[in-house]
Amino acid sequence: MKRRSGIKVMGQLIGLVVPLLHVMTAAILLGVAGFLCAIFLSILAGSGLVYGIMEKSLAGLSVGKLFGLMAVFAVLRGILHYAEQACNHYIAFKLLAIIRHKVFAALRKLCPAKLEGKDKGNLISIITNDIELLEVFYAHTISPIAIGFLTSLIMVLFIGHYHVYAGIWALVSYLLVGVGVPLWNGRKGAQTGMEFRTKLGDLNSYVLDSLRGLEETIQYGQEEERRKGMAEKSIELGTLQKKLSRMEGNTRALTNLLILLSSFGMLFFTVFLYTQGSMDKEAVILCTISMMGSFGPVVALANLSNNLNQTLASGERVLSILEETPQVEEVTGRKEVAFGRAQCEHVTFAYEEEVILKDYSIALEKGRITGIHGKSGSGKSTLLKLFMRFWDVQQGQVLISGKNVKEINTANLREMESYVTQETYLFHDSVENNIKVAKPDATREEVIKAAKKASLHSFIESLPKGYDTPVGELGDTLSGGERQRIGIARAFLHNAPFLMLDEPTSNLDSLNEGIILKALQEECREKTVVLVSHRQSTMNIADKVYKMENGRLS
Repeated sequence: MKRRSGIKVMGQLIGLVVPLLHVMTAAILLGVAGFLCAIFLSILAGSGLVYGIMEKSLAGLSVGKLFGLMAVFAVLRGILHYAEQACNHYIAFKLLAIIRHKVFAALRKLCPAKLEGKDKGNLISIITNDIELLEVFYAHTISPIAIGFLTSLIMVLFIGHYHVYAGIWALVSYLLVGVGVPLWNGRKGAQTGMEFRTKLGDLNSYVLDSLRGLEETIQYGQEEERRKGMAEKSIELGTLQKKLSRMEGNTRALTNLLILLSSFGMLFFTVFLYTQGSMDKEAVILCTISMMGSFGPVVALANLSNNLNQTLASGERVLSILEETPQVEEVTGRKEVAFGRAQCEHVTFAYEEEVILKDYSIALEKGRITGIHGKSGSGKSTLLKLFMRFWDVQQGQVLISGKNVKEINTANLREMESYVTQETYLFHDSVENNIKVAKPDATREEVIKAAKKASLHSFIESLPKGYDTPVGELGDTLSGGERQRIGIARAFLHNAPFLMLDEPTSNLDSLNEGIILKALQEECREKTVVLVSHRQSTMNIADKVYKMENGRLS
């Protein structure tokens, strides 16, 4: 993956703020006003002290009025800061919801062609940790940059009105702390930040993998090996964390050093101007106080750079997902197609360099059950995925009702097809809701009818809560055969005219296999069915059986 510059990542992330620009503007104005209240609180105190010693009046204000004005500034500072933070966090959490929606939409378009074989732990890390870290950017980065710029500009003008060279000194000081330090730290830590986010994703993947394979780990005595692996990854992550912490400490030390040098530099510089007759005593003290008390906004910018490396690394990982080009583009806006027949014409398909189907053709007759059997890896499952258009063929064409699947609306295509995979995925939900994945608005009666066809109803009735019984994470409370029957019940509930079943009875006993095959024969007389199986008993219900070998039929 080609790395983006930090500026480019920030620009793309800021672009997402456009719909909430009015709230961001309010946050910036409130922040500037709040910092000015804090800064001029110190300036008023210094002015009162100076004019009190010199027994002069400050713009006609008495001591009581001066203290009252300072109290107003102090209260306003608190109110304005709260309002600014409220606006920033509103923007942040609103945008995080939008970004999550965009990421899930992007993953849906990428699946399965671009996501098959991807590291799921790293994807989970992007969806959770990386997106969550962007809250720092939206709540504590964008507006502080604008606030720092505007507040510093106002203070440069304020100090500069006493003497132009004093204003230039303030400008250089603000640039060093607010721009120089973040750029210096960014160049040093950008790579480390990306490494940290990647290693964190790797650790998440390893933990997820270890939890899923816990039984096998215990069975084969691999606990110590897995523990060592987790410890090694944790140590690698800890090493990077220490490196980032050292960078943070160095940044803080450099920032404080520059503030001290700038503040004392302003004092000595203005004293020099006083000795030259270019500035009076009051201006010397007020310029120095203004310099010392006005670093808040630029210090916030300097401190941002400590977490900004990780934040930008997270932003880059999220943007990479959003910008990933789908291998199979969804089709919309075409005329709806009714299912007639399905066929492949001279199809060649390969996973990267591995050719699975070569000059392959088949015609599936409407209202017939076509059986396909063959050795593992011969291309049986791939054929069904091509009809689903999970991938696009390299040569030839896949046709539904005489129309290339690339020209049929994706939603329309999936509505015409039901596909039962070898491994049925179950969501952490009830049995009923897992079946209703195929038809979310289905009634309980429709679900029961589909379950009966899949030889599942009696089993569900025996569960503690019947159809409302949770299946557990990944359906781990059910057997492989029970999960497979839920997948078949989904297909019956979807009731599509084109039904594709990939090893639908591989985990079933002979009795349940017979019940399901009988239901297929009775319910699918008007459907086009493709039945992929290595079992001869399953092939017995097929009207025509093909043997597939090396991507060819016989």
